[in-house]
Amino acid sequence: MAILDSTESIGTTTTSGPRYDSNLNRSVRRRASAGAEISVSDSSSANSSEAESQISEFQNNPNQIGTGSVRMGSADELRNGKGSGDAGEKVENGDNRGMGGLTKFAYRPSAPAHRRIKESPLSSDAIFKQSHAGLFNLCIVVLVAVNSRLIIENLMKYGLLIRAGFWFSSRSLRDWPLLMCCLTLPIFPLAAFIVEKLVQQKYISEPVVVILNVLITTAAVLYPVVVILRCDSAVLSGVTLMLFACIVWLKLVSYAHTNHDMRALVKSLDKGEALSSSLSIDYSYNVSFKSLVYFMVAPTLCYQLSYPRTACIRKGWVVRQLIKLVIFTGLMGFIIEQYINPIVQNSQHPLKGNLLYAIERVLKLSVPNLYVWLCMFYCLFHLWLNILAELLRFGDREFYKDWWNAKTVEEYWRMWNMPVHKWMVRHIYFPCLRMGYPREFPF
Repeated sequence: MAILDSTESIGTTTTSGPRYDSNLNRSVRRRASAGAEISVSDSSSANSSEAESQISEFQNNPNQIGTGSVRMGSADELRNGKGSGDAGEKVENGDNRGMGGLTKFAYRPSAPAHRRIKESPLSSDAIFKQSHAGLFNLCIVVLVAVNSRLIIENLMKYGLLIRAGFWFSSRSLRDWPLLMCCLTLPIFPLAAFIVEKLVQQKYISEPVVVILNVLITTAAVLYPVVVILRCDSAVLSGVTLMLFACIVWLKLVSYAHTNHDMRALVKSLDKGEALSSSLSIDYSYNVSFKSLVYFMVAPTLCYQLSYPRTACIRKGWVVRQLIKLVIFTGLMGFIIEQYINPIVQNSQHPLKGNLLYAIERVLKLSVPNLYVWLCMFYCLFHLWLNILAELLRFGDREFYKDWWNAKTVEEYWRMWNMPVHKWMVRHIYFPCLRMGYPREFPF
């Protein structure tokens, strides 16, 4: 650059010799309005590229360069003319050399203001290379303000609608058949254990085991369905019973499938077939009632003989998580009773009313439904499963991944429910690969 090449821009002269070398380290004094003098040393040892970078830094932060080495004289020293001389002696060696010429250059109108190629902060190339904490805080403030208005508007329109009967009512007390059905679900794991014991003792053959396991797993699902249909039960009670029934069914399938595969591995080893040395897996086949009981209550759907275990149970941590579980469960019930039920009761049938009115109702329900889903996810997958894992000292607590960062729907379904995902990979995806199916499966 022409400006950087000029002798005035860096405070040096092109004439060489001892006479001029003595003038290289001179001080440039600037007298302030109050009469104080600032002395900054100058040096010509920096080349043009270093000078340019220092000038750019000085222009960006002019108040932070050389502050540690500048000394302002006191009032008495200024009157006696000592302030400026002492200031030059207090400059640290080598810290601000050349700053006299840089200061002189930076304050000139001809100093370049544009030196590098830069993108706008919100451009697509630079938006992910910087922090957006301010925008995030703004979104939080807007979210709190908008939802606060909705809460106040709902309370002014309907009043406080939450009541204890939402969770416990006289109709819920009449659902004792569903409660009895839930308490009798352990009969099916016990039947599966008896079948596995019989096949281990070689009392029944493999085809008979497959048929019995199919019957047991099918009955574990159909039995609760029949009870729910025959009883006039509440919706919440029926959903809870079917949730337990589906969990039992998935666990029974994993139990039967794993034991079947373990028997096949034992037969392969008996025939002398070598397995891969890289697989550090215990292939011992042992049907244990203790392992089955632990599996049925553990927060997993995949059966195996042993699981990673933690060293101890953190009792204080469990108490804190239980308190959070109660709070968020109550919050979920409050949202349902206070916001969702009034909107549903005051809405028309979507096929009988105005289409725009139906769309408006659906959009109005979307916000409280989202909050209920988030509370449900936090209560079930984070609080309850972690509490259960802590009480059982279950080590693998990857119950979910960062599904909020998923870029596709397929990726989201892989990360939000890891127990079901691992079950499908182990008992559906892997068997399909062994049978020769392609790998392009959505598991």
